[in-house]
Amino acid sequence: MTLPLMPQATAVWLVENTSLSFQQVGDFCGLHVLEVQGIADEEVATGIKGKNPIASGELTIDNIRECEKNNKKPLILIKSSNTTSSKKKKSPRYTPLSRRQDRPNAISWVLKFHPEMSDGQISKLIGTTKFTINQIRERTHWNIANVSPKDPVMLGLCKQNDLSAAISKARRSSRWKEMQANTEIIKDTNDSGIKYGLVRKEDHIENTQSNLDNENINNLFDEITNTNET
Repeated sequence: MTLPLMPQATAVWLVENTSLSFQQVGDFCGLHVLEVQGIADEEVATGIKGKNPIASGELTIDNIRECEKNNKKPLILIKSSNTTSSKKKKSPRYTPLSRRQDRPNAISWVLKFHPEMSDGQISKLIGTTKFTINQIRERTHWNIANVSPKDPVMLGLCKQNDLSAAISKARRSSRWKEMQANTEIIKDTNDSGIKYGLVRKEDHIENTQSNLDNENINNLFDEITNTNET
């Protein structure tokens, strides 16, 4: 049974301001008849200020007048349209003060090993801002000299399941497919460049090794994800 917001205070107001029966007041407020009678005799709820159910939108004056004329008619509670949803809203990720200094390291790690993730995903995962992410990417962060890539899971900034889900989602996005296509174009350009002497061999080897490292990491992640799914 749905009751008014402050049952006892509402009962005090109804007893003081209407000629409703104790039974009607008790049924509406979820109180025993003797408790309502105690309120009328000032033996119960002394010192409690009455709450006007008409002002709070829980009752109408017409309904009260009809019930005063007929003591068998029940009061009808008006349900507010502003009732809060029972679905719990997800609150922003909270990061303890002791771990906030590790955020730049975690951002650097994600940018290095998972470029498929968007700034929005990184911000939500680690609990940071897009401005900070961009500073780490462009190496303009005030403490960039001390920033080194570190796994956010190992730092305690997120859970492994959340990281895996974010990476999987990012790899299904059109943004990641475009990045892969651009990488293939750049690779073909570099291969042609070294063939015709337009690119230094040392730079080509370094870039190739970096791409292989990233590819190995991605393959390892895929194996872990597939193992968890099975």
